[in-house]
Amino acid sequence: MNLLKKKDPYQVYIYTCFVSQLFFTIIFTVNLLYQVEMVQLDALQLVLVGTVLEATVFIFEIPTGILSDLKSRKLSVIIGFFLIGIGFIIEGMFPFFTAVILAQIIWGIGYTFTSGAHQAWIADEIGEERASSAFVKGAKAGNLGKVLAIPLSMLAGYYLLNLPIVLGGIGLVLLSILLVFFMKEENFKPAEKVEQVSVWKNIKGNMSQILYYSRLNYLMRILFLIALFFGFYSEGFDRLWLSHFLEQSGLANLSDSQLVLLMGGVEFIVVFLTFAALHFIDNSSIHQRLSHIYTALFIGSILIICSLMGFAFTTFAVGLIAFYIIIQISRSVMYPLESVWLNKIIPDSSTRATFFSVKGQVDAIGQIGGGPVIGVIASTFTIKIAILVSGIILTPVLFLYSRMMRKTRGEES
Repeated sequence: MNLLKKKDPYQVYIYTCFVSQLFFTIIFTVNLLYQVEMVQLDALQLVLVGTVLEATVFIFEIPTGILSDLKSRKLSVIIGFFLIGIGFIIEGMFPFFTAVILAQIIWGIGYTFTSGAHQAWIADEIGEERASSAFVKGAKAGNLGKVLAIPLSMLAGYYLLNLPIVLGGIGLVLLSILLVFFMKEENFKPAEKVEQVSVWKNIKGNMSQILYYSRLNYLMRILFLIALFFGFYSEGFDRLWLSHFLEQSGLANLSDSQLVLLMGGVEFIVVFLTFAALHFIDNSSIHQRLSHIYTALFIGSILIICSLMGFAFTTFAVGLIAFYIIIQISRSVMYPLESVWLNKIIPDSSTRATFFSVKGQVDAIGQIGGGPVIGVIASTFTIKIAILVSGIILTPVLFLYSRMMRKTRGEES
């Protein structure tokens, strides 16, 4: 606490990463289970909840980013955590579909306030070189928060399913209040009002550069196309996997307390195995050459597609859990490799952040478009068919990755 009293930005950033991930994980360990069991959302409603969240983030990402540049990064972060907390308090306290939708809009807007602003704040206050160290240590602190949060969420959820969501929301609101006192902002130079036009011009200029390089750069086109396919498949699976698991495994009769323990245990396994897989990747040469990256991403895509098919047709609880774990670990390992791939092929470092932002927005477009389609399929037919279709939707990426591997082998030989 002495470190916090000194308001050292480096330490405040690390503590904020730890505390925010602690509360987020307390919430998300039981959030989907709460929506399925207590709110009793059907397949289409579950997918619509995710689509509303993605659409909210997509719409507000740029306006809140500009507000952060014009006014204050500190204010943006504080508003963000406050809104996220309020959103989850509403969701946990009112188990109705309309309340859950409202909560997604509120916490989605809050997320866009924190997205980028937190990193920009620490870079302003301590410089880019020290900020790199802060990002790494912040990520480690966040992982520690996740590990500690899962048993806490299981404990609270064991007694009352919505309790972790409400407590996590309250925690995030309290975090926002503490940051009013602990965050200092001494090196931020707000954009002048006259520069507001230039911000929009800058966005338009970056977008036209991206369109230009996407047309010019074959690898960039392929990467964005793959991101779109991953967006198409992911929203349906993320929202429907638990309903399918409970239907097919015969565990739907378990009490809420037992389900909380089961889901918490599964998430605990995912966190530890993902850490081990990322540690292996970090200490290997896989991320150093594009050909190795493409091969790893190709293998990861095969694992996800095969596991989706297996998850759709398996009726044994152990098999369903195993396929779910494989999917989650594969996604977690592929994400940083995709970032390395994009980083290696960006032609102009001045547009680096924009390229990463656009990749995220392409993925969001896929989720916004694909989610409702999968939801309608699940409602019209079965969730099994919807998950099977999700796997089929993803299969074109295998063709795209194989083309990349052949192309890169030819260039390196």
